[in-house]
Amino acid sequence: MDANALDDSSTFRVGLIGYGLAGSVFHAPLIAATEGLVLDTVVTSSPERQRQARGEFPDVRLADSADELWGRADELDLIVIASPNRTHVPLARAALQAGLPTVVDKPLAATAAEAEELAALAEARGLLLSVFQNRRWDNDFRTLEKLLAEGALGEVWRFESRFERWRPRLKGGWRESGDPAEVGGLLYDLGSHLVDQALTLFGPAESVYAEVDVRRPGAQTDDDTFIALTHAGGVRSHLWMSATTAQLGPRFRVLGSRAGYVKYGLDPQEAALREGLRPAARPAVPSAPSAEWGTEPESAWGRLGAGESPLTSGGTPVPTLRGDYPAYYAAVAAALRDGTPPPVTAAEAAAALHVLEAARVSAAERRTVRIEVPA
Repeated sequence: MDANALDDSSTFRVGLIGYGLAGSVFHAPLIAATEGLVLDTVVTSSPERQRQARGEFPDVRLADSADELWGRADELDLIVIASPNRTHVPLARAALQAGLPTVVDKPLAATAAEAEELAALAEARGLLLSVFQNRRWDNDFRTLEKLLAEGALGEVWRFESRFERWRPRLKGGWRESGDPAEVGGLLYDLGSHLVDQALTLFGPAESVYAEVDVRRPGAQTDDDTFIALTHAGGVRSHLWMSATTAQLGPRFRVLGSRAGYVKYGLDPQEAALREGLRPAARPAVPSAPSAEWGTEPESAWGRLGAGESPLTSGGTPVPTLRGDYPAYYAAVAAALRDGTPPPVTAAEAAAALHVLEAARVSAAERRTVRIEVPA
């Protein structure tokens, strides 16, 4: 029997490591909303976060250290790692060595080599290893996937994608640390999402050009970054990630031989989760999203057309599909139950990390970097 597959009647007990932004806002609510998953233990050494976790999930067990989980690995079915980036590799390695299927928040690692090492360990142990790339279930991304599948744009020539913010003042914390061990900065934060989406849509990249800048006074790591990819299939992706954008551009501008698609605004799911809203419980199968979760008003829809600007009502409004972050954990539960592939693989994470590493080299050496594309 596949080590990833468990009995159909099982409820999978989840140990969540980390209860900061990622753990409390994203992972815990989505785990709780998935039928067949139960949040068993939260690991955090912060008394304040322990109180928060117990207040939100009264039956949850608390642990000060991940080491407490390895001693009772037989009581758990899945480990979710939502702690700071520098801890991802050692914690994932420890979880897999303890025989536990594992989900890791992005980025899986600082380097593609580390990601490939973890992938090999998981494969050798016959264990699930997946990376939380929730932005594949953004409403705009799902809508663009549909348009591409329908051929609505014709042959795609250029893909422009942005995660831009206006945050002229530093917030502090490890994400803005200049210590390379922290794996901070926007290249590995927002860039992990942007590159993953580009590779998912258009396949492997064969060359990378990047501009990585530190703009804000006192900043120690990149806060204004641009990546240009040439995909093996010929599509060019231009990706922006910035905390210093005073005027925000479109989230997507995708140009093809027949038409273009332009979409402004962000998927509403993160804002809803931050406000304490929760998706309805979902069966442990990757089915359609719940009726209301992830919806946006017609005024926010993107437009499809040619020869006109969407800002002057050019093109046709395209109804935005519902965003569906709960589908990620529904697919994880299905993989645990049936042994099906995870929703995002460690190999896919490694491919994105090859691009991010090439981007760092490109920016430092001011040149285009080629990536070896597997045959």
